[in-house]
Amino acid sequence: MHVMIDLCVVPLGVGVSVSKYIAECEKILNEAGLETHLHAYGTNVAGDWEDVFTAVRRCHERVHDLGAPRITTTIKVGTRTDRVQTMDEKIVSVQQKL
Repeated sequence: MHVMIDLCVVPLGVGVSVSKYIAECEKILNEAGLETHLHAYGTNVAGDWEDVFTAVRRCHERVHDLGAPRITTTIKVGTRTDRVQTMDEKIVSVQQKL
C-alpha cells in the first residue's frame, strides 16, 4: 500500500540544536529511495508502507545511536485506494484554487 506521512522526529536530552539528528534521518529516508520534502517542522515522506515505516524505525535507531536518550515522534498518515497521488500533485491542486 502506498502511504504519505508527515514525520516530525524530536530527539530529547541532546541540547537545543537537533539539526544533526534530523540530517541523519533525511539521509536514511533518501537512502531508502523514498520521496521526501523537508519543511520547517518535519518531513513529508511518500512510498510503500513497509519501506516508509522501516525507514522511520531506522531513524529512531540512528538517533539513539548518536546519543539521544529519548525521542518523541509525531506522524500523520494518509492513504488512498483510488489512485497514487504525489505530494506535488496535492500542492498544485491547492495552488490552482488560490
